[in-house]
Amino acid sequence: MNVSQDLSILNLIVNASAVVQFVIALLAAVSFISWYYIFRKWFAVRLARTQTEQFERDFWSGGDLNSLYQSAVNNRHGTGSMERIFESGFREFAKLRSQKNLDPKDVVDGSRRAMRATYQREIVGIDAHRAFLASVGSVSPDVGLFGTVWGIMHSFRGLANVGQATLSAVAPGIAEALVATAIGLFAAIPAVVAYNRFAHEIDRLSTRFESFMEEFSNILQRQMR
Repeated sequence: MNVSQDLSILNLIVNASAVVQFVIALLAAVSFISWYYIFRKWFAVRLARTQTEQFERDFWSGGDLNSLYQSAVNNRHGTGSMERIFESGFREFAKLRSQKNLDPKDVVDGSRRAMRATYQREIVGIDAHRAFLASVGSVSPDVGLFGTVWGIMHSFRGLANVGQATLSAVAPGIAEALVATAIGLFAAIPAVVAYNRFAHEIDRLSTRFESFMEEFSNILQRQMR
């Protein structure tokens, strides 16, 4: 077997020590899971953005609030986060408004609290699994480095049984150890990029939700006059 075959990635992994193989398998599994969450969250954030834009167009088109509310109630499974925020706020507003001897400010404040509770639940849902990507991005290089250090130690221990230390004797062990670092970086870099991108998108959605809650509260306050 020639040197190029001995130093191929597959052969290096197959011939690596058990600890290095475990590290590589762990990093490969973590990378697969992170890619699954990346694609899943990409579709979720994209859907949330599309639904938000659609509801904003419907809301600011001047339609009747009662009609918008009934549409949200009748199509609960197809509504977006902003529409659910609107639904909870308008439902609380209608319930409190029907009660007697309530100050108009208390009615609007109750509606705002209902929207805030729904907003927090929606953000938690949109933000799900992003912490996992952060963990992968921060921990994977260190796990890969551990595999590398262990592989190099294993390689140098093997040199004790060799009469003459040559590059050909030590190269395969060091190469197999460096594979762990490479896979650690392969797992970490996409996770970090995705985490930062999703953080930006979720912050933008959060700002839009908060702006909508304030604007809708102002509309409800005018209706109480």
